[in-house]
Amino acid sequence: MKKERKPIPPEGIRNAFQELGVPKTLILGLQHMFAMFGATILVPILVGGYFGMEHPPIQVTLFFAGVGTLFFHVCTKLKVPAFLGSSFAFLGGFASVANLNEGIYANMDSVEKLQYACGGVVVSGLLYLILALVMKVVGVKRVIRFLPPVVTGPMIILIGLSLAPSAVNNASKNWVLAGIALLIIVICNIWGKGMVRIIPILLGVVITYLIAIVFQFVFGLTNPDGSAILDFTGAAACASEGLLGFINLPEFKLAKFDLTAVFIMAPIAIATMMEHIGDISSISATVGENYVENPGLQRTLVGDGIATALAGMFGGPANTTYGENTGVLELSKVYDPRVIRLAAVYAIVLSFSPFVARIIGSIPSSIIGGVSFVLYGMISAIGVRNVVENQVDFRNSRNLIIAALILVTGLGFTQGITFTVGTTSVTLTSLALAALVGIAANALLPGKDYIFHGDNEAKLKTTSETIPTINESDLDD
Repeated sequence: MKKERKPIPPEGIRNAFQELGVPKTLILGLQHMFAMFGATILVPILVGGYFGMEHPPIQVTLFFAGVGTLFFHVCTKLKVPAFLGSSFAFLGGFASVANLNEGIYANMDSVEKLQYACGGVVVSGLLYLILALVMKVVGVKRVIRFLPPVVTGPMIILIGLSLAPSAVNNASKNWVLAGIALLIIVICNIWGKGMVRIIPILLGVVITYLIAIVFQFVFGLTNPDGSAILDFTGAAACASEGLLGFINLPEFKLAKFDLTAVFIMAPIAIATMMEHIGDISSISATVGENYVENPGLQRTLVGDGIATALAGMFGGPANTTYGENTGVLELSKVYDPRVIRLAAVYAIVLSFSPFVARIIGSIPSSIIGGVSFVLYGMISAIGVRNVVENQVDFRNSRNLIIAALILVTGLGFTQGITFTVGTTSVTLTSLALAALVGIAANALLPGKDYIFHGDNEAKLKTTSETIPTINESDLDD
């Protein structure tokens, strides 16, 4: 029988450097960087399009993705293996600010409008701190009551499923390349030996990228729609600028503040905070550590919030914990947070090289799509495992109803729900809606079949199986 490779735990005696050695660990960090890169730079590209910018803030985004991740790790006592990349949830807000044409925005240039939008991002990040303070005051145990496995499990499943259309959309640009990337990842992870089995994502990207070069420049092939497989125009433009095209400072822009922009951007934090809770639950389920309890949800919120506020203050998009990197954790079985911090350092270094950033940015979206088939599916699979390991009893109609409401809400409201507060349009994303519905259903429906140790209230009837308990005295920081 094939011996199963044991995962490298997040802390303790063993760590990636001791287990694998420095060279292999450095490569693992590259794998995490590649996993987050496509989505992270797509956000500033889209934002730049809203504001008609010739040079989107890609370098600023990479810089604060790295810095924000490192700050998050400090806030969480260096325990949580999470990477913070740019958030898609705020794209609607950026588009709304870009379209403002009244009041002070009437004759404002696009760059200044972006600065005001970033001011709204700063305020959004500070809202995380308010929720973290509430948790600190009332205790995490009062929050965790609203997030049992019957809620967090389906939410984790939903996170992966909600990303699935993105994977298919990217892969459809060139199914051949997407299929090759997917096949390489599967072969490396199932039949690979040693380091090959640990870095399937990196190998899938690099090998398929080399194949794409051969397809285009040796055989003259194109994508099915006739477009070029690889686009090096951005890298060529950087090369034409001489030394400044290879090494240059990110173009930081200080945020500006106006209530109109704040009221557009800040409410989005409601959605991203719900998504944050789901992501931390997902990472906890992957690693087998209860990060909601230790270092505590209040600490992860502070780290994410300050990372978001810091990015917005200097002209970057909001940050959020990245599901792509959670998928890499599950595939590699290396949970050491030091590896994530290496990826953060790589991102910071890349932020000072426009040329290298654009070379990596030239990776075809079809390759990213093929990789995403595995990563996004892994997230949903983690949610299923979370439900199974916590013995959620779906013979109980109450649990079935809660899970059903979460999944249908999250998958059904694809565009979220938009409503008006005063004169401001606010959109709750499908994930935020699903989280709110799940939390509300769990709080209102009778017949809870889980027990928090130390409750003074009457214990409800449970199944004959042993139900995992959580000691409340351990939940307060």
